[in-house]
Amino acid sequence: MSLIEVSELRKTYAGRPAVDGVSFTVEEGEIFGILGPNGAGKTTTVECVEGLRTPDSGTVRVAGFSPVADHKKVTHLLGAQLQESELQPKILVREALELYASFYPNPADWRPLAERLGLTDKLTTRFAKLSGGQKQRLSIALALIGNPKVVVLDELTTGLDPRARRDTWKLIEDVRDSGVTVLLVTHFMEEAQRLCDRIAVIDKGRVAALDSPSGLIRRSSSSTVISFTPSRPLEPTALAGLPEAASVDREGNRIVINGTDRTVNAVISLLALHHIEAHQLRVTEATLDDAFLDLTENGTGTGAESSEARTPATTTKAA
Repeated sequence: MSLIEVSELRKTYAGRPAVDGVSFTVEEGEIFGILGPNGAGKTTTVECVEGLRTPDSGTVRVAGFSPVADHKKVTHLLGAQLQESELQPKILVREALELYASFYPNPADWRPLAERLGLTDKLTTRFAKLSGGQKQRLSIALALIGNPKVVVLDELTTGLDPRARRDTWKLIEDVRDSGVTVLLVTHFMEEAQRLCDRIAVIDKGRVAALDSPSGLIRRSSSSTVISFTPSRPLEPTALAGLPEAASVDREGNRIVINGTDRTVNAVISLLALHHIEAHQLRVTEATLDDAFLDLTENGTGTGAESSEARTPATTTKAA
């Protein structure tokens, strides 16, 4: 079931398109990522989903309702953590939770919610005294307090240190596991690759690609990088005919080859044939960074969704 449906969404500011024909769906129970460079149109897109902005054209539906025409119904279905939001500095964590709970007819009990998000020992702490990670935990709690079906998290981990960011990732996974669908806006590649079932890459207001993280990675021009230092010189002509090799470079004595799994097997066979040892051999898969650069710099992406759109993200490996 699609909880969010966006079709041909357009929004302009002063005659300049911020969002130019964006279309995607978010399925129930998934973490759906919106990934793109700064200024790509990510936040404008989700603000249209949240009902904070009115599209110039196109349609947006949340569980079948329009965020504009049916705004009250959508606010009871959708929780949101905004990219930039602040509470009154002197408000206590408990007061914030009680205040937000009062906005909904059937709110979640904020006490177990605070316990689940590690805020119980901070209930009497003022907002201004919270750390960055604690403020993010509170923002998640406030987004969930209305018992939403879907929650929008916009640049949730920006400004957090690596440990706080990883702790927040675990919280997002826990939110999804509790039955809440997540729409995650980010520009952190590792975050998107770790968390998302599917990702829409938005560039210059358009969807450059929509696929699973592993599907996007396979679109990279070089899916595998092989690097090694040969135990003795290897003639350049010997490397010229490697199958599916996109490039062969030398960095001093070290050889770096961009190719595929077939290229890896051919390199190993070639070295064995010439009785050459490969010192410090590394075989590394392409990452979402590689795919992102290809899609946003070269304009090679398409909006087509692969048959593996619901497969889990793959991880980078070194051999």
